[in-house]
Amino acid sequence: MALLEVIGLTKKFVGVVANDRISFEIEKGEIVGLIGPNGAGKTTLFNCIVGYHKPDQGTVKFNGKPITGFKPFQTNRAGIGRTFQIMSISGSLSVSENVMVGSFCRVSDSRTARQEAAEILNLMELEQEAQARMNELPIAAQKRVGLAMALATKPKILMLDEVAAGLNPRETEEMVALLQKIHAAKDLTLFVTEHVMEVVMPISQRIIVLDGGQKIAEGKPRDIANDERVIRAYLGEKYVEGRKH
Repeated sequence: MALLEVIGLTKKFVGVVANDRISFEIEKGEIVGLIGPNGAGKTTLFNCIVGYHKPDQGTVKFNGKPITGFKPFQTNRAGIGRTFQIMSISGSLSVSENVMVGSFCRVSDSRTARQEAAEILNLMELEQEAQARMNELPIAAQKRVGLAMALATKPKILMLDEVAAGLNPRETEEMVALLQKIHAAKDLTLFVTEHVMEVVMPISQRIIVLDGGQKIAEGKPRDIANDERVIRAYLGEKYVEGRKH
């Protein structure tokens, strides 16, 4: 049984089909990438799964149970964590307090939440920044805090939206290593949508490609990189040539 199953999902906005009968499965423990050009429907698909949008047609199942039309707090309780390209963090709170907000989705007392936050910050190599204010941190550290907040909700699957956006090449490499560390340490399933190919290609075991709201390809990274439909729609010849050298 797949951990996440999407069957014929369709979402329209004022006559525009953002997602057109998309179907796929993600198994427990997988790292799956989701790529495509701007406007391909990636974020809409994420939002339909998490519950920010209700699909017009189709079914979403998690752990074998239908969750189509669930609200975000319901999908979170079911075990779906989500990060955002634009993070919802409070600059007036400390790093530790922001992560505790995530813990409060599962626990009710501050002592337990603080302890869980400390453990996650240690995993994320942020223990030295625990008492810093969010607005004092560089973007790379803020991205890590966003990840830590999502981890604090104890997800079974973590959906990552543009987690490397705004990072320089060194920071991007560090983010890839961190995601691999999280995947191993937490036995997590990861579903990653990303424009930075240096993130999604090395980390993904399988990649789904959207274009114009439709799924145009699905397969292993090497196969996707050589798929003519994907090259025309998104990667371009320069990316493929760069991979050869």
